[in-house]
Amino acid sequence: MLKPTLTALLAFALANQATAEPTAAEFKTEAATLAKRFVQTLKPQLQQALAEGGPVAAIEVCSQKAPEIAHQLSAESGWQVKRVSLKPRNPEAEPEVWQRQVLLSFDERAAAGEDPQSLSHIDETESQLRFMKAQGVAPLCLTCHGSQLAPEVKTALDEHYPDDSAKGYQPGQIRGAISIVAPRLSAQN
Repeated sequence: MLKPTLTALLAFALANQATAEPTAAEFKTEAATLAKRFVQTLKPQLQQALAEGGPVAAIEVCSQKAPEIAHQLSAESGWQVKRVSLKPRNPEAEPEVWQRQVLLSFDERAAAGEDPQSLSHIDETESQLRFMKAQGVAPLCLTCHGSQLAPEVKTALDEHYPDDSAKGYQPGQIRGAISIVAPRLSAQN
């Protein structure tokens, strides 16, 4: 009689452990890893498209692959993974109020001399754990995000992003961020 009870208790403990909510530190580590995976997956594809077909090909890849990568990482993690920006190229990248506040803070910190690549933010609410990792503007980004765009780049951007506002950046500025939001398990009960 004791053996089935112990087995049931062990199964219950393992099930609860598998669905345990991460601590803020664990969430930050896991979210930072997801943000890094997003960049490490998209960047080589953009670089390859740029090398093989120029900026117009890179725009095509970015418009298709970035949402696919975010969707894939969201599906794998169970968390919402997306890019946000104060000057979105894609309407889906429009930030929520809290994301806008973080992006403005990133802008201020970068303007004060902090390295954009080092900027991240974590907070928690009653219902969510939230993480953002800044995406700075590197010189290569200016090909499609700068103020001096080639005519074919302008045409391609107009075709893919008719409401594009993600232009006019300078190196070292914040172009946007990768936002990762996890629902709090305690809020779901």
